Amino acid sequence: PLGLLEDADQERFDRLRYVEIKHGRICQLAFLGQITTRYGIHLPGSIDNAGDSFDSFPNGWAAVTAIPQAGLFQIIAFVGFLELFVMKDSANGAEPGEFVGDFRNGAIDFGWDTFDEETQISKRAIELNNGRAAMMGILGLMVHEQLGTELPVIGQM
Repeated sequence: PLGLLEDADQERFDRLRYVEIKHGRICQLAFLGQITTRYGIHLPGSIDNAGDSFDSFPNGWAAVTAIPQAGLFQIIAFVGFLELFVMKDSANGAEPGEFVGDFRNGAIDFGWDTFDEETQISKRAIELNNGRAAMMGILGLMVHEQLGTELPVIGQM
């Protein structure tokens, strides 16, 4: 509708679709993590050698500023490593998969190849829509968190 892709080719569309799917998957995990930690479920043990436990850190966006800088650097370095060397698909120069966002590596099989083509197309559309909803959901939770915890969405979690 905005005319941003009028002169784009299939390669450009595939790249944008890859980015949309990737961000959707990340936001689904972020939303799940936000809800889970607010419910009071945290990883056991300590996050660092000083003995700080995972549940001693605040929930949501506030946790980012509470994590020690060395720990935050480790997280960013690990995600960067995954992005550059591990999680590649055909949109990023890896061997072509069946579709954009296909990260199957042959090690884990969830039965994708057993589905017929119509079911695969349906499941891909469902994932895309769930990812879009998760992007809006995590954004909404982050906005509500910044507005204050007395609001219904964050205050009741």
